[in-house]
Amino acid sequence: MKKMSFVRIFLLLFCGMFCMAGELCAQKVQPYMPVSQLPDLIKCLPAPPAFDSPEFANDVVRYQWGKQQRLNPERAAIAQRDAVWTFEALFAEFSEPFGLQISQLGTPEIWKLLKTSIVTADQMRVAPKAYYHRLRPFEMYGEHLLSPDKEDEVRGEGSYPSGHTMRGWVTALLLAEIAPERADTIFARGWMYGESRVIEGAHWQSDVDVSRAAASIAYAALQTSSAFREQMEAAKAEYARLTAVSGKNKYTAEVPAANECSQKTIIKTK
Repeated sequence: MKKMSFVRIFLLLFCGMFCMAGELCAQKVQPYMPVSQLPDLIKCLPAPPAFDSPEFANDVVRYQWGKQQRLNPERAAIAQRDAVWTFEALFAEFSEPFGLQISQLGTPEIWKLLKTSIVTADQMRVAPKAYYHRLRPFEMYGEHLLSPDKEDEVRGEGSYPSGHTMRGWVTALLLAEIAPERADTIFARGWMYGESRVIEGAHWQSDVDVSRAAASIAYAALQTSSAFREQMEAAKAEYARLTAVSGKNKYTAEVPAANECSQKTIIKTK
């Protein structure tokens, strides 16, 4: 992939860091660690596929696959819900596979763990997005997203990696640690969350694939934080207490076989 000029990289990084700082201030969330203590995704993950590579050919095929998935109203509705960039929307989608309604008031320890962990991991995507500044599928083809109202939010922003996919996979990793007995369903939903970005037309398949790896790298880095480990224990205790009181999980969800995770619509929270 053609590299950007130093000036352009600097400007995009500055804007990205400025927006990230504004987001942190607005949310009053202190990350578990600064970006300087997190792995550099530019150094540890491959660059986006070149246009003449087999990997990009697969990206094109998967983009067409995503457009076909839009013909399924139920799957299209999930992809549109997954496109909403808020913690409330994200956690609502994972509440059913997790087995409890995740909310700031009802599950404050779990909410705090998820939100702080995601804010910490979010810092990692700024540099590679600016460095590669990859064009998104809908921009390259001059077409519309499944959710056209989201186009102005993402147009011109780098496609690699996918912030939504990172958030979804980090959430799945965290919830599966809290409730390992529900890991199958949690990860199935996490996988769908990434596929939704392809269906939306907002990301290439390779964006999604590398973002799951990026989320796993972030999750491993979180383990080195004593504050994270303390909050994880608090979240586990809260989950145990709430499920013991109710006697069973609030939600039940079908757990598909591994080869069915991307094919079956298993979450119906809205």
